[in-house]
Amino acid sequence: MKRRIRRLEELLPLLKEGRYRVGNHVARHMVQEGFTELDVIKALEWGRELAVYPADSRMLVLGYLVAPPSLRLPMHVVVEYNQPRMLEIVTAFIPREPHRVYSRARLAALVRFDGELEEVRWVGPKALMPGQVPK
Repeated sequence: MKRRIRRLEELLPLLKEGRYRVGNHVARHMVQEGFTELDVIKALEWGRELAVYPADSRMLVLGYLVAPPSLRLPMHVVVEYNQPRMLEIVTAFIPREPHRVYSRARLAALVRFDGELEEVRWVGPKALMPGQVPK
């Protein structure tokens, strides 16, 4: 069965009607990074699609956390739209590289629910490893 791709503009009315659920992963990032549910909603309302994952009925949105008068921090929000009249906000976080589109594998690592971190290994020359002082 081919899943239908939905666009952000057709999902926004669900937010305005309160037909959304905030996942536990979002709540954890809200506490750790200091933003609110309203910040996430506003990031979605004023955001743009970075990537759509039709096989998972998910979308990665780049929005902004706005703190008047002049601070705008990029925020990534992942939403799932597999239910026709409900939107699941899977995760929201302040990214290190806000305009980078993540691979499916990286996105899966970002939205892990078990709290484990992905393994990262340096494969380049040891002299160029981040944090190393060149000789």
